[in-house]
Amino acid sequence: QLQLVESGGGLVQPGGSLRLSCAASGSPLEHYAIGWFRQALGKEREGVSCISSSDSDTYNRNSVKVRFTISSDNAKNTVYLQMNSLKPEDTGVYFCAAADDCSVYASTFGYWGQGTQVTVSS
Repeated sequence: QLQLVESGGGLVQPGGSLRLSCAASGSPLEHYAIGWFRQALGKEREGVSCISSSDSDTYNRNSVKVRFTISSDNAKNTVYLQMNSLKPEDTGVYFCAAADDCSVYASTFGYWGQGTQVTVSS
């Protein structure tokens, strides 16, 4: 059974950076597409970035395309989300999730971590 644990969240000033980690156990992450989602208070969960299992193609929502980078380290069974030039609107709980293929729809992801809070504020 695949288990995912996020870490790396925190409080950062606008313009700052954070690197989130999604560590897996129970199965190699390379067998799955791994997505990062976020959920702001009172809003729906939205897809942020995804890395596919087959060819490591990456996908990012438009609002984070030049600021966020998703990557994987198969040796460490971990996927990362490097977030630069953070804005207050990036605030939310960030979740990693696993699925067969990348998708913007959270319902297609069957495995989820518990989330890590990211707060961007001065």
